[in-house]
Amino acid sequence: MAIGGVLSAVILIEDPIREEAPSVIKKLKNIGFENIVMMTGDSERTAASVASKTGVTKYFSEVLPEDKAAFIKAEHEAGRKVIMVGDGINDSPALSEADAGIAVSTGASIAREIADITISSDDLSVLITLKELSTKLMDRIDFNYRAILGFNSFLILMGMFGIFSPTTTSLLHNTSTVALSIRSMTDLLD
Repeated sequence: MAIGGVLSAVILIEDPIREEAPSVIKKLKNIGFENIVMMTGDSERTAASVASKTGVTKYFSEVLPEDKAAFIKAEHEAGRKVIMVGDGINDSPALSEADAGIAVSTGASIAREIADITISSDDLSVLITLKELSTKLMDRIDFNYRAILGFNSFLILMGMFGIFSPTTTSLLHNTSTVALSIRSMTDLLD
């Protein structure tokens, strides 16, 4: 600001770093995320400052929306899976290019529309919960698949060799289906 042509004040505006960001990034690295990349349209100086405070693996500054999507495409070509977290209109191309796009519920409506997942919390710690939930869900799916395939194969063999009657195999099949269904309805998270 200037009064009468003389500098009298400087106004600085800064988006505060989310308080939980450094600890969430550390936890993401601990659970197996190798590269945590920050891509921002902000200046190099701002990006470097935020990157040093949060602990991201690497960062890119002054990026355009199409640059974010191109980065993800290059990562795919290198054989990597990419999860994109964003909340703005400029994140939309990257959210749609990612293997899993995660939008923050308070972000732009187009980002929420394009994303595969929308988190309802402003707290980034929910990303850790989301990873835990997805891991446990995949473990449950794998267990159910193996159990169904194994048990039904066993029943078919018992029926083919005449050890179990059709009524018995049908009863055991239906009982196992109900048992696995009940087990699958239990909470995944403590």
